[in-house]
Amino acid sequence: MDRISTILVPFDFTEASKKALEYAIGFVGRLDDIKIVLAYVSGSCNLELLPENFEKLEKKYRGKLKNKLEWKIQNGSLVQTLLDIKKTERIDLIIMGTSGIEGHGEKQHTNTEELVLDSKCPVLVVPHSYKEYNLAQIALVLGKEKIDDAKVLGSLLRIARKCNAKVHVLTVENEPGIYGYSKEEEQNEKAIEYYLETFYKERVFIKNDDVLEGISNYAIKHDIDLVAILPRNHAKHGAPSQGQLTQSLIQNSKVPILVLE
Repeated sequence: MDRISTILVPFDFTEASKKALEYAIGFVGRLDDIKIVLAYVSGSCNLELLPENFEKLEKKYRGKLKNKLEWKIQNGSLVQTLLDIKKTERIDLIIMGTSGIEGHGEKQHTNTEELVLDSKCPVLVVPHSYKEYNLAQIALVLGKEKIDDAKVLGSLLRIARKCNAKVHVLTVENEPGIYGYSKEEEQNEKAIEYYLETFYKERVFIKNDDVLEGISNYAIKHDIDLVAILPRNHAKHGAPSQGQLTQSLIQNSKVPILVLE
C-alpha cells in the first residue's frame, strides 16, 4: 500500500465523533481520492436513527470532499464491529474521537484504548480538547528497545508524505544510562532513515523522569501536531507491555495520538 485510500471514522453524532470527522475531512482535503467510511454502531449511543441526521451530515461536507461520505450502520459490540468493518472495507487508517476522562468519557476511553490495542492498523485518536486541524510537525516517540516490525513506519511515511509533514524522533531519558549508542538503537536509526526518507527531520533525546510530561513539554515547545507511538503490546522480540504509555497518552494528550500497528 503506497497511499491511504480508505479511512474509518466511528461516528455516533457525539461531539467527540464530530471532532474526529472534522479532523478526517481536514486530512483528506477536497482533491484527494480518499474514501471516508462512517461507522454507526447501534448501542454506542442513545440517539434515534433518523435518516435526516445522516442526510444533513452528507450535505454539510459535500463540497469539501472528492468522494461522498459512506455509512456503515450495524448492531453489535462497538470494538468488535469496528474491527470487522476494518477487514471488510480494507481500512488503511482509523480516526477516532475521545472525550475527557470525567463522567461518561471513561467508557469512551475504554473503547478507544481497546480498539487501539486490538487493531492491526494505524489508529489516530483526536482528543476532546483539540481545536483545529493542522499537520506539519510529527513527533515519533521511541524507547531504547528495538522496533519489533519496522514496516509499520511505512504507515507514518504515508501520513507524512500526504501532508508534507516533518518527523522528529523523540526519546525521553527517564532512567540512568547511555542513550543512542546501543546496537538496538543503531538498528532503529537505520530503519527510521530508510522508511521516513526526507521527512525525517531530527533525532532528539531529552531528560525527564516522567515520560508523559517529557512528551507533552516537547510537543508544546516545538509546535507538534501529532504524536506517533509504537505500542509494545504485540511485541515479537521482547516482553509485551500492557500499553500503559498508550493509555496515558490517549487520556491526557492535548494533541492527536497516532498508534502505529
